[in-house]
Amino acid sequence: MIVERTIPLEPPRGRAGLPPGAGPDATRERVRMDLQLELQYDVGEGGASFVFCIHLAQTACQAIRQERLNLNQPLSARLQRDPQTDTRYLRLRAPPGNLRVSYRATVDLMHRFDAPESLRELAVDDLPLEAVRYIYPSRYCESDRLANFAFGLFGQVPSGYRRVQAIRDWVHANVRFESNTSDSATSACDTIAAGRGVCRDFAHVMIALCRALSIPARFATGTDYGADPALGPPDFHAYVEVFLGERWYVFDPSGTAIPMGLVRIATGRDAADVAFASIFGTVTAHAPIIRAHALHEPAQGFVLPVHVDAPLSSDGDLHGR
Repeated sequence: MIVERTIPLEPPRGRAGLPPGAGPDATRERVRMDLQLELQYDVGEGGASFVFCIHLAQTACQAIRQERLNLNQPLSARLQRDPQTDTRYLRLRAPPGNLRVSYRATVDLMHRFDAPESLRELAVDDLPLEAVRYIYPSRYCESDRLANFAFGLFGQVPSGYRRVQAIRDWVHANVRFESNTSDSATSACDTIAAGRGVCRDFAHVMIALCRALSIPARFATGTDYGADPALGPPDFHAYVEVFLGERWYVFDPSGTAIPMGLVRIATGRDAADVAFASIFGTVTAHAPIIRAHALHEPAQGFVLPVHVDAPLSSDGDLHGR
């Protein structure tokens, strides 16, 4: 009989959260989310190594109140944090047999809403170092191949938030959400040519177009809170964060989720950096089970996620504010 093992987690190392209403130049709303994930695998002969990316990131505006990791085997697991992105990676090796990984967390999001006209694009010379890596082409975001295409569409659009929103709207209008129409080799250029894809493909296209205009954009993962049930059971979700002014702002080009309900698991250059599971060995994977819901606690200052038109950021500025 396999005894389930609960792995105690150290308090995440991150910057301190913000008090409600901090800062005179923006409005803020707090959202409390409860997230449950269950992954299950049948590991073949010889065992397999896993690198999971399922733990929520702890950031200036995303505070993890409690979390728990359960494994159904007595395995030695390592949880490691990337100091550049706050992404956390769970690494383990499993013997042949069934492996079940369960993760649950309660997280408080501190959303910041700004006036669109206040958000400007920065010249490359003025970008902070942490944003520079996100203006280059990457495996799935071939911005170098899309430069003329992007300038033709958006070169005359006034720079700043409105141009980034125009890019998001173009992607949403010109790519059709259709399950099982792309695979692990599909890039932004492939998706533009096909005109269809899933959330990761929408994200890759938007990122590539932004980078083609020297606007830093990165790939972010979470879960699809608020998605239409007709699309299928709850799932992991890919969206985009774009650097404007002095912080990262959230965009969901697929339009399938409610951005106020997006909890950040990981960020990277594209999907290659932040797969929820990287597997080395012979393994049969079962469909993930995901549950995410918002806690309505108005007495404590927490609201339910809703669609908003204002620029939304769940990230601190360069000074951790």
